[in-house]
Amino acid sequence: MKIDRLLSIVIYMLNRDLVSARELAERFEVTSRTIQRDMESIELAGIPIYTVQGPHGGYGIMESFKL
Repeated sequence: MKIDRLLSIVIYMLNRDLVSARELAERFEVTSRTIQRDMESIELAGIPIYTVQGPHGGYGIMESFKL
């Protein structure tokens, strides 16, 4: 289910500084495009996501956020 994946992504990201879309896609067995849509859903839920562009980029959750 999508909500299970979204919560798992949030918990996974809370334990890391920066995670690439590729890493998330492989871990949750979905496409990178699905991860992009999931990030949009997570942002709409009010969780502050930031992105870093470039070859060593990815997604992160602002340190001030607490679950």
